[in-house]
Amino acid sequence: MRVIKGAKLVAGTALLALTLAACGNATSTGEASGADAVRMKVGEPQKLFYPGDTVESEGAEVMAALFAPLVKYNEDKEVVNHIAASIKTSDNKVWTIKIKEGYTWHNDEPLIAQNYVDAWNYAANQENAQSANYFFGRVQGYADLNPGEGKTPSTKEMSGLKAVDDTTFRVTLSQPFSQFGTMLGYTAFYPLPKAAFGQDGKVTEAYGRQPIGQGLFKMDGPYNKGTDQTIDLTLFDKFRGEKPKFKKLQFKVYTSAETAWNDLQAGSLDVQEQLPPAAISTAKAELGERYIDQADAGIGYIGFPSVATRAYDDIKLRRAISMAIDRKTITETVFSGTRAPADDFLNPLLDGYRPGACSACVYDPDAARKLYTEANGPKTLELGSNMDNGHKEWIEAVANNLRSNLGIDVKVTPFEKFQQILDELDAKKYTGMFRSGWAIDYPSAENYLTPVFSTGAIKDGSNYSGYSNPEFDELLVKGDTAATMGESLKFYQKADDLLLRDLPMIPIFYYRMNAAFSEHVRGVKINLLNQVEWVQVEKVV
Repeated sequence: MRVIKGAKLVAGTALLALTLAACGNATSTGEASGADAVRMKVGEPQKLFYPGDTVESEGAEVMAALFAPLVKYNEDKEVVNHIAASIKTSDNKVWTIKIKEGYTWHNDEPLIAQNYVDAWNYAANQENAQSANYFFGRVQGYADLNPGEGKTPSTKEMSGLKAVDDTTFRVTLSQPFSQFGTMLGYTAFYPLPKAAFGQDGKVTEAYGRQPIGQGLFKMDGPYNKGTDQTIDLTLFDKFRGEKPKFKKLQFKVYTSAETAWNDLQAGSLDVQEQLPPAAISTAKAELGERYIDQADAGIGYIGFPSVATRAYDDIKLRRAISMAIDRKTITETVFSGTRAPADDFLNPLLDGYRPGACSACVYDPDAARKLYTEANGPKTLELGSNMDNGHKEWIEAVANNLRSNLGIDVKVTPFEKFQQILDELDAKKYTGMFRSGWAIDYPSAENYLTPVFSTGAIKDGSNYSGYSNPEFDELLVKGDTAATMGESLKFYQKADDLLLRDLPMIPIFYYRMNAAFSEHVRGVKINLLNQVEWVQVEKVV
């Protein structure tokens, strides 16, 4: 998931982002900082570069340049084999995956099926504390690697995961799951080379700083989180598939979207995925075809940390807060019309979305104040958020809505980086309302539900609200095990109905991608996962 700026929150992305990761001021210090490099803005990744521990949008962007997934998604949101030669199942429970021959790691090790088995077993083992652990919960034998706190796994391998030969591995799920093949383009399902593991069987910190991938680019040197302002990559000439037409790629770490925008205008930055709100109104006129405005599958939320406090237990209070927020005005004024008011927990880009499904998302100040009074709501609320990437403006707008429409005081608590609020939520320390967002990991309605709101995702996923509803979990299982995509969707929509009733978080807006690129590049395209398709980018001399 990506929490967004992200899955894994939109940092996202988690993630999730929850589109939620932070961004920082940059100076070019790396090897790739010359005129030959394509330079892209990112926020500081939440963690080092482990496939099983990268669940937010900034780290995922870098990882996508280093690794090649089993599958990708086309413009129609269909699954297309990439490194996978075939993915077959007759019952949605036993899946046979064959990888294409001839691919190698950046250290010239051959890519083999066992690399996927090793990586997935490592991510699924509770002792390794990988953030994407939860994504392997459907594999047979996952419970053996996750016996619970204070207990030691009896094995290091899931019984449902076996390499058949060098190009084939088989995945047996504990029960049928129709969406499994769709998931395989997500970061958590990247493989790991033998060189990633130390003598103790753990993936080394050295690997996390300078991962060996099997994708388009390889890292020039170790990344020192917190100090390095650039992440420098060089084209991997031995990559078997289609390759970019440029040799150097540099990710520049920013904490300020405004600073990045100034650098792009000055020609010292080439790609900025999300412009600050103040730039959006003039970007089209200023940049012309170098401005990208397209639909985005992300959702922006305000969350309630029910796992850390009981202050928001009354559904009337949560409903009142939602109805006091003027989504239409916020999206039209703060974001210059480049967001859309949210009216469902599913995004309009995906099958399953129902317009107007969220009755509590309708702006009604009078009804909101009445409900808030009936709920005996507190005189003061707290709302926490990272303030980069244009979040300050809309968070302040929400706070002003609540002040004027509910007659209360709202304290806005700023966080310098999104990872800070995620860490406090993880530790169950933060008790205020919080900004969150979600960028999809793969194109399925299920991805808006399971990683963010299921009971299992409280410990191992991106369920920062702490929402737990057995009926909701059961509907997800029914959707997972349904024979067809259409049948699955019916159950996912019923689960969505419970979220619309319970409001563990409140959807505020649907994102749009408002990106830009400099005169030094062309062919910039951003895909459904909010990642640049580097094979289409050209450097203009």
